[in-house]
Amino acid sequence: MTDGTLVTLISLGVTFLFMLGVPVFLVIAYWVVGCSFVLGLTLDNMGAELLNVFNKGFALLAMPLFILTGDLINKSGIARRLSDFAYACLGWLRGGLAMASLGACGLFAAISGSNSATTATIGSMLHPEMVKGGYDERFSAATAAAGGTVGIIIPPSIIFIVYGFLMNLPISDLFVAGIIPGALMVIGMQVACWIICRINGWGYLIPLQLNRVLKTAFGAWLGFFAIGLVLWGIYTGKFSPTEAAGVTVGFCIIAGLASYLITRLLKLRQDKTWEEKSYAEQLVVEGFTLFQIPGITMRSAEITGILAPLIAVSVVMQQILSLLGAQQVIGDFVTSMGGYYAVLFTSMVIVFFSGMVLESLPVTIILAPILAPIAASVGIDPIHFSVIFLVGASIGFITPPYGLNLYVASGVTGVPYFRLLRYTVPYLIALISVWVLVSLTPELALALLPDR
Repeated sequence: MTDGTLVTLISLGVTFLFMLGVPVFLVIAYWVVGCSFVLGLTLDNMGAELLNVFNKGFALLAMPLFILTGDLINKSGIARRLSDFAYACLGWLRGGLAMASLGACGLFAAISGSNSATTATIGSMLHPEMVKGGYDERFSAATAAAGGTVGIIIPPSIIFIVYGFLMNLPISDLFVAGIIPGALMVIGMQVACWIICRINGWGYLIPLQLNRVLKTAFGAWLGFFAIGLVLWGIYTGKFSPTEAAGVTVGFCIIAGLASYLITRLLKLRQDKTWEEKSYAEQLVVEGFTLFQIPGITMRSAEITGILAPLIAVSVVMQQILSLLGAQQVIGDFVTSMGGYYAVLFTSMVIVFFSGMVLESLPVTIILAPILAPIAASVGIDPIHFSVIFLVGASIGFITPPYGLNLYVASGVTGVPYFRLLRYTVPYLIALISVWVLVSLTPELALALLPDR
């Protein structure tokens, strides 16, 4: 058999494994090893390339730190306080609690940088409250899934770190470029949420009270401080992304320990519900001890242990695709579309459909090195294109058949996966509308970058 036939058979085989639910890392690794043998590459070469990725990957050090940050802010109670503030601000609107959950996703994303962590944390906290508040359980779960899409756009973002590492772009610039598009994604989803809730009459209204807003804002000051610390440090150049991640981890550890100590001092009764606690008790109802930190760290390390090898093996996959001419074929196809807008929308279509079957990480690793140079050749700013690319990839989190956030939301809420799909449609429309707007308006991504 020819090399092309063997590669085709290997590709079909790993596709079948992917459909059976084999982890993406193993699917890509099997493909890389099989194609390496077909092309006459040695396993020593693959091992050397894997090691080289991590030797050059100083920027990747921020990834495990931001993953740890997401776990710490959940355990410390910061996420709950941010959610309470969002509800105090939006509860007077029809669908206010659902809109607040979307706002809380944006605030949580501004510290954690993870889509799945955002969906899991906000979904587990607010889904029961939404169901008790008269919302359809399927809509509530779909709202948590959709809100998690901003986890990789609002800085700090783990996927922006990967993109910047692969394309040799300043990660701090990528972070800043994601601020306005991420905020627009949240606002767009909140508008869609308001319309659906108004049509169906979902949600109970609470009066807009200044004292409630101020109290919850005071209670959430730790979260606001953490968000401001990250954005200020990166925007002013005081911190590199890795340093910002380290500083945020340290702050969250201190906040979590302080919360636990205050809780112990107040001697809270464990049988009280959240609503029965006084506001002072609500501020400190969560926290962790020094003995719990190793467990939290281990969980974050496990997630990093999944992502880091996937990045490394996908870089080797790029090299094999280049040897096979796949990058050239895709590049020629996109280039043949014509000028600026043709290349732009062709790239968006490719990213969208790729996101339907792959997670954002392999989509980024496989397609960004192919599409980004073509986009640059027709005059699309590299930072602007990175935002376009990753907003499109984030939409894939709620598009079947993959839809990672749908699986996460289903897991934390108990609502079956297929029952969520109908209620993601309004959010998909909102996100695609924002995506097109950001694509056609470079200023939305570049306005906060003074040198562009």
